[in-house]
Amino acid sequence: MTSDTAPQTGTLSALRRTGPSLWSLGALVIAVIVLAPIVAVIWIAFGPWVTGAEQSDAVARLWSSTMPRYLRTSVLLMAGVGLLTAMVGTGAAWLVARYRFPGVRWIEFALLMPLAVPAYVGAYALVDLLEYAGPVQTFLRGTFGWQTARDYWFPEIRSLGSAIIVLSAALYPYVYLLTRAALREQSGGGEEVAMSLGLGPFGRFRRVALPLARPAIAAGVAIVMMETINDFGTVDYFAVQTLTTGIFTTWLEANSAPGAAQIALVILVLVGALLLVEKASRRRSRFYLLSSRHRPVERQRIKGLAGWTATALCLVPILMGFALPAGVILSHAIDNAEVWADAGLLLALWHTVAVGGIAAVVTVAAAVFLVYGVRLSGRDLPRRLMPVTTIGYAAPGAVLGVGILIPLAQIDHWLADAVQAATSIDIGLVMTGSAFALVLAYAVRFFAIAQGAADGAFGRVSPSIPMAARSLGRSPRQILREIYAPLVSGTLASALLLVFVDCVKELPATLLLRPFNYDTLATRVHEQASLEQLELASPGAVLIMAVGLVAVGLLARANR
Repeated sequence: MTSDTAPQTGTLSALRRTGPSLWSLGALVIAVIVLAPIVAVIWIAFGPWVTGAEQSDAVARLWSSTMPRYLRTSVLLMAGVGLLTAMVGTGAAWLVARYRFPGVRWIEFALLMPLAVPAYVGAYALVDLLEYAGPVQTFLRGTFGWQTARDYWFPEIRSLGSAIIVLSAALYPYVYLLTRAALREQSGGGEEVAMSLGLGPFGRFRRVALPLARPAIAAGVAIVMMETINDFGTVDYFAVQTLTTGIFTTWLEANSAPGAAQIALVILVLVGALLLVEKASRRRSRFYLLSSRHRPVERQRIKGLAGWTATALCLVPILMGFALPAGVILSHAIDNAEVWADAGLLLALWHTVAVGGIAAVVTVAAAVFLVYGVRLSGRDLPRRLMPVTTIGYAAPGAVLGVGILIPLAQIDHWLADAVQAATSIDIGLVMTGSAFALVLAYAVRFFAIAQGAADGAFGRVSPSIPMAARSLGRSPRQILREIYAPLVSGTLASALLLVFVDCVKELPATLLLRPFNYDTLATRVHEQASLEQLELASPGAVLIMAVGLVAVGLLARANR
């Protein structure tokens, strides 16, 4: 039996003889840098300074009073968002994967569009629409003659329930995308057998489709809940106290870095538990195709009232997750066209493009070096560390902020003191006083995206090609530049764009790590919306959504 394993091993062995140490060492260094912030959080949380009287009292007060509240609210928020996204994402995926109804071709794409709208932008739009001075309540008072809020009851907008709705509307596409793919991969034979046994549509969904798609649903819900615990802008705007807001409060207001690190550690434990549950659900649920000829499920056409009902059901999450926030924000941006020329907006746009672009290039380049170095060296330690480097994507931005800023600030002070002692020149804070810390946080946070793309792209290149190049005397560097680069450039370009888009939308890490008076689009939008100046925040929000739509288009194209 032939296999790609042998040629691949032979190729790597031949290349290693040229000098594997540099690639192996470089891959190891990159892996350590990516993992360092997580290790730093643990060190800060349990370091020797926690035993000091002042810090001990602060940490004790944290665990006895506010920590239980942060934890309870976070768990409720994650459970609510997870349940709602599971229902909406799975239902929408089942409809578009199993049926043909009016508008289904463009609805398949439109259901992904809420990914272009950060959840905090949706929160600003919802409050602007439904608050006391907003158009909805103003219309109700004008229509029914009510004078004040005492004359009628209206749901509290800034609440945990609103946060669950807004986050679910923004995040359900993760569940929808994975579940739709799982439903498409199922064989039509199972559906036909179920139909022959007299099962109706809901019976087939409950007995056949749902059990087979359960691992994909669990994976999507796990991603949603990790994104929920990472959110800061939405919960802060709705005055919902979660573990993430607790990091900001404990660190910046209570001046307790160990306390903030311990909250970050609790978040990491929750994220780790989610990952374990998701992996366990996939391990327990394994299904195989028993036929060598896979025949997909044929979608049934539904007409009349049933078809339009399916269309309406699919339109609800699109309206809530994209049309409503985009419409509200765009209307403000159009009504205040002069804000587009504001110098602060243009400067924030430049900062966003510069930092996001540098971070994207650094992240993809490091991922390529790591993947190629691990494949080239063939040593156990780099190979075992490579999967662990993806933990950065699961770690919320606020957690990375704690793990990056405190150690870098200490290193900055040591470096400045050493240079001043040697040269009498005060260089200031080189890393934390510039965008360096921000670029590092983005690279660690989104390294998993670039690494996964690079690993998949390199794996698709036939091992015989670099082997032939090696036989012609090419070095590992030449093989990377002349052989791999042209073959994987398309995938890496997509990864570059996806990392850039995520950098543009990232808020918690940016708020913690940006230099003084250094605004990006995300921080500018958050700060102005927090001051109830949505008309000033709207142009920045429109730009963020426009960048997000590019990524959604790329994602839709890849999953056609």
